[in-house]
Amino acid sequence: MTTPASQIILLNGASSAGKSTLCRALQAQLPEPFLYFALDLLLFSQEVVPRRSGVEAFGWSRQRPRLFGGYHRALAAFAAAGNNLIVDYVLEESQTLGDLVRLLSPYDVFFVGVHCPLPELERRERVRGDRRIGDARADFERVHTFSSYDFELDSLGVPEENAAKILAAWQARPDTSVFKRRSQMDQESDK
Repeated sequence: MTTPASQIILLNGASSAGKSTLCRALQAQLPEPFLYFALDLLLFSQEVVPRRSGVEAFGWSRQRPRLFGGYHRALAAFAAAGNNLIVDYVLEESQTLGDLVRLLSPYDVFFVGVHCPLPELERRERVRGDRRIGDARADFERVHTFSSYDFELDSLGVPEENAAKILAAWQARPDTSVFKRRSQMDQESDK
């Protein structure tokens, strides 16, 4: 008897777009268990990523690619072990998306674009106080520029209502997702 492929719901959007709140609301509505596994759980935990004054205190420019690469492989490992995942991410580069497509191609990935107007992103960023001012603007200008999605929504609505929209779209999803199409294109170009 074969185990069905793990399912992954991947939310992409700018910093402060409300992805984490939306993931928790979605997790509460899903008909089966999904683990919430976000990079922020590593980045903003001093137990995982040590903090010292100055961005380069621990050679962040060298460490960052290793941290992200390990996180991507951890997602694939959790899925390979049979876990369903909800993931929120700020995809900053097409190359990062390509890495995720390659690693997660064996799984059923539903790719969601989470949009939020720039003035609201910047307001949330100031209120949060745990993000570098300007990250939301930088993310806003690039995160949705290099891919299409299986579903998109504006995060200004009530998180539980937006989660219900994502759940309905996920349940009605076609067999061929954005990740599957990109994976197939990559495989054909490698021939």
